[in-house]
Amino acid sequence: MDRLATLARRTLAADLVRRTGRVREVTGLAIEAAGPDVEVGEVCVVTSRAGVPVPAEVVALRGGVVTLMPYAAAAGLAVGCEVVASGQPARIGVGTGLLGRVIDGFGRPLDGLPLPVVAALRPLKSPPINPMRRPRIARVLETGIRSVDTLLTLGQGQRVGIFSGSGVGKSTLLGQIARHVKADVNVIALIGERGREVREFIDKQLGPEGLRRSVVVVATSDQPAVTRLRAAHAALSIAEHFRDQGSQVLLTMDSVTRYAMARREIGLSAGEPPTARGYTPSVFAELPELCERCGTAAGGGSISALLTVLVEGDDFNEPIADGLRAILDGHVVLSRRLAQQAHYPAIDVLHSVSRVMTDVAEPAHAALAATVMRTLALLERCRQMVDIGAYAPGTNLELDRALALQPALNEFLRQAGGSVPRRDALAALARVMAGA
Repeated sequence: MDRLATLARRTLAADLVRRTGRVREVTGLAIEAAGPDVEVGEVCVVTSRAGVPVPAEVVALRGGVVTLMPYAAAAGLAVGCEVVASGQPARIGVGTGLLGRVIDGFGRPLDGLPLPVVAALRPLKSPPINPMRRPRIARVLETGIRSVDTLLTLGQGQRVGIFSGSGVGKSTLLGQIARHVKADVNVIALIGERGREVREFIDKQLGPEGLRRSVVVVATSDQPAVTRLRAAHAALSIAEHFRDQGSQVLLTMDSVTRYAMARREIGLSAGEPPTARGYTPSVFAELPELCERCGTAAGGGSISALLTVLVEGDDFNEPIADGLRAILDGHVVLSRRLAQQAHYPAIDVLHSVSRVMTDVAEPAHAALAATVMRTLALLERCRQMVDIGAYAPGTNLELDRALALQPALNEFLRQAGGSVPRRDALAALARVMAGA
């Protein structure tokens, strides 16, 4: 009887209708097909003339025309090739078996080890949590970076952007945080990175200790746009799984700008109109969806997000950077001027902000940070006057004191490597401001 019941269940679950279509046009990145009857986001298989199956995702529907984006190279596809609907949305395997592994957006290993053992399959796209069911951010997220923990204190469940131009040190800062942050699990998404940088990030920036409690999801710059998007959503789904288990998760994505570029490629191929700098409307619709999947949850777990934003041409008002500043709960700005002075991490604390610092920092900590920020603002305001020798000592006692503190403050804000406990960093900053 058990065998009959099993056969009955399998029969009822079987797909008895094969939904098929035919390729009618291949243009650039997109495949247009007549049929099959599918939904947006469904995965199909396009079979080339040589019999090679090419998985593709449905990105647009217009009448009887289906637009698909292949997950692999479209070489070998031709008009008339068969398109078969899988009946399944895109999914990713999740579970503790992923810890310490480097995978692609499909869950396949990139580290030369066997296929990870997963506990379940999870859809790539999940609805965000009801905002009224989100607990407020009340606990500090300790990163080990002195300037962040003292002047830009983050909270567990906060979404923060690291804004910088190319070559200013954002990947190094990201690796330093991932290696030393006090979180249960790190989920690291490397989206659109150069292949050389992937291995360098894992070996040099993350290290064996950081990798042990991390899941690294990789989609390099040479892969199709839809594959890069899939890797980003796969990382989010993995992070959501650990959050639902009650873990404190740190999600780092390098970079969200390349995610937006991939979304722009897909939107343009699907026929969307270009807007600011060629970005399509779907880009500005998907960025809030991406960010809102992070944050606190009622079960006690949280996803704290650190998303790097590659600012094109050092223009911090370009569309993606400008839009993300309004969406995120804070931003850390890296300055090329500081990097050129060998000031690492090159964090410009005056142009950075943590919107939850007042909720998680103790009153004495908040007062000390405010004093430091006022001192740094005064130094910045008078920097040119001092540099050209137009300031006479004794004219402004407050500026005299700030100039006396400047060398020690700059030394405090520099951090070549390693981790500093937040309590020790606060004590060190208090000594600097006391002139000790």
